[in-house]
Parts: sequence; C-alpha cells; structure tokens
Amino acid sequence: MNKLELLEQEACENDVKIHDYYLGEDTLKGLYIDKNIAINTTVTTTAEKSCVLAEELGHHYTTVGSIIDLENPENRKQERQARLWAYNKQIGLRGLIRAYEHGCRSRHEIAEHLEVTEEFLQGAIDCYREKYGVCTSVDDYYIMFIPNLAVGKIDYSL
Repeated sequence: MNKLELLEQEACENDVKIHDYYLGEDTLKGLYIDKNIAINTTVTTTAEKSCVLAEELGHHYTTVGSIIDLENPENRKQERQARLWAYNKQIGLRGLIRAYEHGCRSRHEIAEHLEVTEEFLQGAIDCYREKYGVCTSVDDYYIMFIPNLAVGKIDYSL
C-alpha cells in the first residue's frame, strides 16, 4: 500500500470521511470539520493528496474548535501542531534516514522516495530546524538542518 492508501485506511478506521470537494482555485487544499475531510478537487497528484490528507488528519487528532482565524496565536499554534503531526506521519527523522540509506541525495529524490511533495518536505525540514536547531541525531545517524539538509552515519572510530 502507498502512503495515501494507508492514510485513507486510517481515516476509515477512525470514522473520518474523506470527500473530494471543490474549495476554489488557489485557496484551501483541504479542510477538516467534525470527522469530515474535504480535499480540493484541484489537488491532483497522489503525493499532494497524501500530504493534504495527512495534515487534515493531524487536525482530527490535535485541533480543538474552529481555527479559521489564523490571526489568533492559539489558532496558529494548533495549525502548527497539525502540520507537525503530518510531517512526523509522512516523513519523520527516520524517514529522512531511510531516504539517505536508499541513496537519495537531492530534495526531489527524497520527496519522491517518501511519497510527498517537495513543498511538504521543505515544510518538514523547516519545522524540524525550528524544533531541533542546527542538527540532531537518531540512533547512529546525524541529521543537519543548517545550512542544508544533510544526513550521515556517525563514525565512532574517530
């Protein structure tokens, strides 16, 4: 199963219904309201649909009430939490490591391997940079976020 199918299955198991719905050109890609997710019919690729669905499921799990007004700091915080949930679900630090192990070096290769858009991948990298700073380590790997994304195996023999 690809990531989109896994997310659709997760939504179904949680009684969240997914609807293809026209939300306008260049406006919302997705919307979550009361166990219903609308995905804009302008979202056409599997990767983009997967990213939108992940974020809307993030709202299902992390958001309370209406957060339409993003001028409100509390609403922005909830929006960030939903996105972080989606980034971790679709990518995660271990996903970056798996892409590295698979031989992916460019953002395009990493995004393709992880079945996400390059824009979503960049959002995740930016979010992880805010959360972890310059770099972090997971198991025997380092992940550098500044100046550019770099993943490598830690050599303990030095």
